[in-house]
Amino acid sequence: MYLIIAEKPSLAKNILAGIAKVQNNEMKKRDGYFEGGNFVVTWVFGHLFSLADIEDYSPSENSKWTMDNLPCFPKEFKFNLKRGADKKVDFGVKKQFDTIKRLCNRSDIDTIVNAGDADREGEIIVRLCVSHAIADGKKKFVRLWLPDQTPQTIQSALGEMKDEAEYNSLANEGFARTYIDWLYGVNLTRFATLKTGKLLRVGRVIVPIVKAIYDRDKEIKSFVSEKYYVLSSHEKTNDEFVDLTSKKRFTKDELEVALAECEKYNNEKAVVTSVKKKRTTLGAPKLFSLSKLQSYLGKKYKLSMDDTLTTVQKLYEDGYVTYPRTNSEYLATAEQGKVKSIIENVKKLGYPVAFRFSKTIFDDSKIESHSALTPTYKIPDPKTLSEREKTVYTAILRRFVAVFCEQDCIIEKSEIKIKVGELEEFTLSGTVIIEPGWTKFDEYTQKDKILPRLEKGDEVVIKFAPQEKETTPPKHYTIETLNNYLKNPFKEDKASADESDDDEYRAIFEGLELGTEATRTGIIENACKSAYISLKKDSYYILPDGEYLIESLSQLGIIMDKYKTSELGQALKRVFRGECTIQDSVELAQNEISNIFNLSKDKSVEQDTNIGFFGDIVGLCPLCGANVVRTKFGYGCSGFRENGCKFSISKSICSRTISVSNVKMLLATGKTSKIQGFVSKSGNKFDASLRLEDGGKVVFDFPNPPPRKFSAQATKKTTKK
Repeated sequence: MYLIIAEKPSLAKNILAGIAKVQNNEMKKRDGYFEGGNFVVTWVFGHLFSLADIEDYSPSENSKWTMDNLPCFPKEFKFNLKRGADKKVDFGVKKQFDTIKRLCNRSDIDTIVNAGDADREGEIIVRLCVSHAIADGKKKFVRLWLPDQTPQTIQSALGEMKDEAEYNSLANEGFARTYIDWLYGVNLTRFATLKTGKLLRVGRVIVPIVKAIYDRDKEIKSFVSEKYYVLSSHEKTNDEFVDLTSKKRFTKDELEVALAECEKYNNEKAVVTSVKKKRTTLGAPKLFSLSKLQSYLGKKYKLSMDDTLTTVQKLYEDGYVTYPRTNSEYLATAEQGKVKSIIENVKKLGYPVAFRFSKTIFDDSKIESHSALTPTYKIPDPKTLSEREKTVYTAILRRFVAVFCEQDCIIEKSEIKIKVGELEEFTLSGTVIIEPGWTKFDEYTQKDKILPRLEKGDEVVIKFAPQEKETTPPKHYTIETLNNYLKNPFKEDKASADESDDDEYRAIFEGLELGTEATRTGIIENACKSAYISLKKDSYYILPDGEYLIESLSQLGIIMDKYKTSELGQALKRVFRGECTIQDSVELAQNEISNIFNLSKDKSVEQDTNIGFFGDIVGLCPLCGANVVRTKFGYGCSGFRENGCKFSISKSICSRTISVSNVKMLLATGKTSKIQGFVSKSGNKFDASLRLEDGGKVVFDFPNPPPRKFSAQATKKTTKK
């Protein structure tokens, strides 16, 4: 008898519909499972188990976080049933696991089926339950792999189940990711929180995501717009305007030079040297991966990544679309038969579709685990869908129709070259749609440009003049541009529509991406919930807490940038390919974490940049005599609440971290030793001591006083205590 363990109750319900096509026996509902004929079907609620906490490895009488048990590197990772906020195991979780355990050990159950979601996360969810439920491992263990949840697919998959051992590489990658993320999250979150006095969520992926948005916003804020001139002509030839803009640029101080250059151009003849027109077929866009669907809906409908994923997940569980957490825009060649059946159903909706085989549609080399998102043969009744579900489903359906549209899109590409003497050649390009084809069903983003009717040899009227322009700052990350960045954070320029996507898929398969299609959305949502970033319309902005996170980690020497995260991502892919073990990848993470902790203990570093721990006493207040302590934002008088004393020293002055040792020296002697690396508002670096003046004012003390007196007090941020 088969025991099928589904990842969710909704999947269990769909599996029952698939079983109904395999056997005639009725499945009877029991407490926590269904049973009938040759099958027993039960379920989990996602993760029933989670990794044990630090206190489970190093018991402590004190429930508060402490540095005493950090860093924590377990010799063997332990899992516990999930606990609530009260640290107690949830009653529903324990009850369902007890049911699974009892069923796994029933004598009439000879085969256990892993029906987790078809990804590395789903793979380990069910494995953990089974490994904790039975110890002898004598039962046969197989995998039910579902690209979608329609009854026909489930029926077919039930007859094609493979031994679970064939998915060991996927499970190994899943466990390695789980261990690494725990090591970073638990150790560095506690370390950073104890250091700063503010809960900082430090994760392998969340930090580089927040940092990317932080860096972009800083670029925008510091951007100084500059005026410049280009040479431009807008004159009529044969009653049509011809626009020519030179590639040459002139600074705001070079207006006279630009005017002189315009005169040179205007003294020459402008002649059409070639006119080319070519009719060709415009290929349809590729099918959607999850991130490309999120980008499309974010740009067009302002749907957040989480809104899109939640909605498409619901459509998947209802059997209307294929598995959503896919990173591919291609279909497997083995899926041709399935695609033909979908096309026949889509035809019934009135769409002009026909099967076609093309390398831009079917390409096994561009598929890691799952094919592109498509509708299934099961067409929903629009009346049963919410407005958001209609929007998401329609986008997937119409993209499928565009890809398999039986009518080609015919365009005419035009190119006109105009030469101005021997000074410069200009190229005018335009595209006109002759037959719309697939563009009737999916958007064609390139704007058509109608070119003037010119022939080879025509003389073009020109009158060049300097046109003032202004440099523009970088744009905030949007859902689309952030997605593109996360898929390959090392790619400088966005690929053109005609460019090969080989590099993009190579980056994905090598593990260069930040996060995965399955995890990225949840991590970004957590960053929003943690008030690190915000999403307005479809653009991301850094928030004060996000700035504090990134700047604090920088001061603490915690480097979690795209390089470190990608290095670990590549290690996970090596585990998947069997090129290294889970332990190898774990040791890589442990070494990085050890370096951070060792740096904090380095005496030479401590003298210069160590900010100590939140609550540390660093000296006596020069104004009231109370203790000065480390606060969230620097060092402040503890007498504030009792006597209103406002003495404080910023944690960072002129972009330079002020260490505990320097503050102690300042309070004890009235002056620090020379501190290197201050940066003035104009961007100049300088070295100076800090000196304490009467009234608690902190000022710079230079070996050779500059013409103007600097005040360190004036540079610090005013913070509410």
